[in-house]
Amino acid sequence: MQINTVQKNMMPSCAKYRPGYFMPPVCDMSWAQKQYPEQAPTWCSVDLRDGNQALIIPMSLDEKIEFYKTLVKIGFKEIEVGFPAASETEYAFLRRLVEEDLIPDDVTIQVLTQAREHIIKKTFEALKGVKNAIVHVYNSTSFAQRQQVFKMSKEEIKQIAIDGAKLLKQLTEEAGADYRFEYSPESFTGTEPEYALEVCNAVLDVWQPTADRKAIINIPVTVEMSMPHIYAMQVAYISQNLKYRDNVVLSLHPHNDRGCGVADSELGLLAGADRIEGTLFGNGERTGNADIVTIAMNMFALGIDPQLDFTNMPELVDMYERVTRMTVHARQPYAGALVFAAFSGSHQDAIAKGMKWHEEKEQDRWTVPYLPVDPQDVGRRYDGDVIRINSQSGKGGVGFIMENKYGIDMPKNMREDFGYCVKSVSDHRHQELQPDEIYQIFQAEYVNVEEPIKLVDFLLKKDPNGVRAGEVNFVIDGREVSYKAVGNGRLDAISNAIKENLGVTYSDLVYSEHALEIGSTSRAMAYIGIKDTEGKMHWGAGMDTDIITASVMALVSAVNRMKAGK
Repeated sequence: MQINTVQKNMMPSCAKYRPGYFMPPVCDMSWAQKQYPEQAPTWCSVDLRDGNQALIIPMSLDEKIEFYKTLVKIGFKEIEVGFPAASETEYAFLRRLVEEDLIPDDVTIQVLTQAREHIIKKTFEALKGVKNAIVHVYNSTSFAQRQQVFKMSKEEIKQIAIDGAKLLKQLTEEAGADYRFEYSPESFTGTEPEYALEVCNAVLDVWQPTADRKAIINIPVTVEMSMPHIYAMQVAYISQNLKYRDNVVLSLHPHNDRGCGVADSELGLLAGADRIEGTLFGNGERTGNADIVTIAMNMFALGIDPQLDFTNMPELVDMYERVTRMTVHARQPYAGALVFAAFSGSHQDAIAKGMKWHEEKEQDRWTVPYLPVDPQDVGRRYDGDVIRINSQSGKGGVGFIMENKYGIDMPKNMREDFGYCVKSVSDHRHQELQPDEIYQIFQAEYVNVEEPIKLVDFLLKKDPNGVRAGEVNFVIDGREVSYKAVGNGRLDAISNAIKENLGVTYSDLVYSEHALEIGSTSRAMAYIGIKDTEGKMHWGAGMDTDIITASVMALVSAVNRMKAGK
């Protein structure tokens, strides 16, 4: 078949696109040599504002309350609860938090407002009774918005920020409150860094921050325009040239238009930032905000305490999906249903061996192949979340599930045989197999197989020379038969009887056994492999409260499977 290489739907020309960002002046780049942040930043969740306004169906008041309580439970100490002057729902939400005493003393509520007098005044009305609050004021400073939207000069735009800062300070003093202030030069990524710095410093001159009452300067990636290292250089320039730097918390608010929200955050922290504003799982306008779960868990995986509790990730995902009506992708880092799942046989084998080595060596460091963190640390299970079985799986994964969930410790070569058996079933069904299904396949295919030969009973006695002799009874094709059995042991005697009377030939009997439970009435497992005249190994298993009976049943099972060509 000839393949037509002519593309009918070509991408449009990229010539109309040019970088919309501005490179910062030269600054100290020593931060780029750091491996990772020394400690976790201050986290501020903006799920109830940025996240909520990006939903097709915004959360109801009760849903916002549930989400807020979850954020507090996780450990967020700063939570942006909304834009109280923007809608009655957001105003009512904040008032409910106050009236129902839902704000712990160690949690600071953040509210957002534009730098406009009537909006700021309504925001302060909503804050009555709040002990700890951050009032977040912003205005856009970007070249494009100055030129196209506001049609204002740099001085006029800066004056908007200054006037907003003054009004915040005035109203806070009038209210007798001790609120903290935050300023964002919105669309920072499209703003000349020198000008953004000029505006931020002008705002700080109004607020005069102190060590006891630090101001927050927030550097938003309103729209991602550059590679992450460019943004980090811009952050470093701001950090190194801000006035009152010791009394300023430098905050980041990355969006994810280029898919680099996490990278912007991590490099921005190295470059001097102290705080991150983001959302759970990266929800937000367009491609979303920086994903705080991923950033925090990345720190956790480097041995840095993120100061947030994600030990029950499945519960968190359930809550999030229910109240936002969004979906956490199956491959979402750390939280997705499949992020720890290994279907590949080679991956499963490495994980299973790594887990066993980790346990046997009693390691205090986590180094298991393919698993950057211990799944149990985020509330996931090894048997159902890590090792998943389908037609791509191998003996390592199947053996891991059988041993860890059911206590079935097959010999190495039998694991391989069973692995192929399970792969075949999964392939024919075109579906993943659950652990109980795998166990049922093992029982049906290997354990106490009774066709065409069924063991009924055996009685063997030992003579003075140590030889075992007696009788073994079988049912074959519905007819009970009894054969003389002689050998060096019970298993050898019954094996000789089978070979001599049933016309069966095999060699190289391989045997292993173990207890399934502890106690006088516990069951035992026995495994036997026999090699036919063509050199193929056939496996059987026996399960019984008596280990000798289990071993004989394993032999009979192996013979039956050999006769069936299995």
